[in-house]
Amino acid sequence: MPQQQTNTIMEIDFQKSGGLVPAIVQDADTRNVLMLGYMNEEAYRKTIETKKVTFFSRSRQKLWTKGETSGNFLNLVSIKSDCDNDTLLVRVHPDGPACHKGTDTCWGEKNEKNPLLFLSELQDFIEKRHEEMPEGSYTTSLFKDGLNRMAQKVGEEALEAVIEAVNGTDDRLIYEASDMFYHLIVLLTSKGLRIEDIARELTERHSDGWKKH
Repeated sequence: MPQQQTNTIMEIDFQKSGGLVPAIVQDADTRNVLMLGYMNEEAYRKTIETKKVTFFSRSRQKLWTKGETSGNFLNLVSIKSDCDNDTLLVRVHPDGPACHKGTDTCWGEKNEKNPLLFLSELQDFIEKRHEEMPEGSYTTSLFKDGLNRMAQKVGEEALEAVIEAVNGTDDRLIYEASDMFYHLIVLLTSKGLRIEDIARELTERHSDGWKKH
């Protein structure tokens, strides 16, 4: 989910490296690293004030706001320092490519979001439904119907996915499997569990020392 913008002025150790600190720029949504720049205290404060990421150019010896000529601004979402207060992590929403050569990142990589991240976002949304229980929501109706009904829906959708896998099309399999995942996340939410708990279990099973319970 998008993070909130911050106006907090932190205590940064600009003097450790001659007045400059590295600023790692990360897309707040995709979590991909876009570029690395350097900030002095003035650039840092201007970034906080304008919400447009500003660096100090070591070659030109002056401030430059990313996008001031290209229009490819880096819109500030959040900024924080590391444990030594001498490196910044700057999360942004980019307006176009981050690299001056026209690529999404300065490493020539595509700034694409991993679709698996949406599963966490979906559960965040479902948890909000669980907290607010708005009328007219299908998710709300599942929570109101109780644990047995939610478990039953997971089984029904799993059976539908099996049927499509055996006798249907790939598109229908994906459709029914999506229904199954949605209802499973609803069930997990009702039990106070997360989809990440399943990911951790599968990660553990993938390790060399794992043994079946």
